[in-house]
Amino acid sequence: MNNTSAAGGIRRLGPYAVAGLFGLTAAVTPCAALADEGGVSFWLPGNFGSLAATPGVPGWSWATLYIHSDVAAGAGQQFPRGGRVDVGIAGRADLVVFGPTYTFATPFLGGQASVSLFGISGRSEGSAALSLTGPLGNTIGINRTQDLTSYGDVIPQVSLKWNQGVHNFMVYGTGDIPVGDYDPSRLANLGLGHGAIDGGAGYTYFNPQTGNEFSAVAGLTYNFKNTSTQYQNGMDFHVDWGASHFFTKQLQLGVAGYYFQQVTDDFGAPASLGGFRARIAGIGPQIGFLFPVGDMDGYVNVKAYKEFAAEHRPEGWNAWLTFALSPKAPEATAPKPLQRKY
Repeated sequence: MNNTSAAGGIRRLGPYAVAGLFGLTAAVTPCAALADEGGVSFWLPGNFGSLAATPGVPGWSWATLYIHSDVAAGAGQQFPRGGRVDVGIAGRADLVVFGPTYTFATPFLGGQASVSLFGISGRSEGSAALSLTGPLGNTIGINRTQDLTSYGDVIPQVSLKWNQGVHNFMVYGTGDIPVGDYDPSRLANLGLGHGAIDGGAGYTYFNPQTGNEFSAVAGLTYNFKNTSTQYQNGMDFHVDWGASHFFTKQLQLGVAGYYFQQVTDDFGAPASLGGFRARIAGIGPQIGFLFPVGDMDGYVNVKAYKEFAAEHRPEGWNAWLTFALSPKAPEATAPKPLQRKY
């Protein structure tokens, strides 16, 4: 692939580079206060956003995300969890995701590499209208509600990006280290209870001259077995996308959306539930703002999604607030005129 240098791509983007650095955020644990078997995946749809594949600024940066989610499933829908079947589940969560990213200045395979490590904390609330006795002998419960304020799993992440004029390309890999607060007998958890790996590729079209941008990133998740329940989620396919326009060098407005589809069956679900393949889609508005913070560049982004087309998964809405700091992006410079030699 022929591409411009990483430094040249950053200078071309100028102040937009900090926004591109955080188009990809951490894949976080259950936003709906439900264990993975409860219909919520390791991958939280909406993680990728606008400018996801554009290069970042070399050096250390920091991102903090606040995520609020409110979802529910129909009264008759059944979800396996911890050896039992929950009916009529609902969940609410307020999560904070935080961590550093280091972006390398030296090109790797002709692109720009970065590594991240994210932690999670917050409050999770889950409820079920009815919990039926499962094969592990769990007690039947009616109108159960539980909440938990604690810490979640650790999420490492790597990415590699290439720039070629207005076209940007990326590959990424991430995963779940299951060290978060998890108990299979609870309705509310901040840990998954199992590991996972996820990888994929993305594309961003961005023209700084017009301010128009479109991004799409697709990935695939492999879930390891939950040894506490002997349950293993199937593989998940997901696409996140965003489209926006920079009305000024600071103000960005647009829309964002996602589609999530489980592509292989779960192992361990009750026979009556079949393969229990999940599906969800969402769409909503976004607004971003770039500003200086001392000798750093700051970026704030707010986006919200209304969900639809749910299958074997609760649906509702979620909102994201991102605050990011990175080294100041170099300004684009005009080419020097040729000097005549006498």
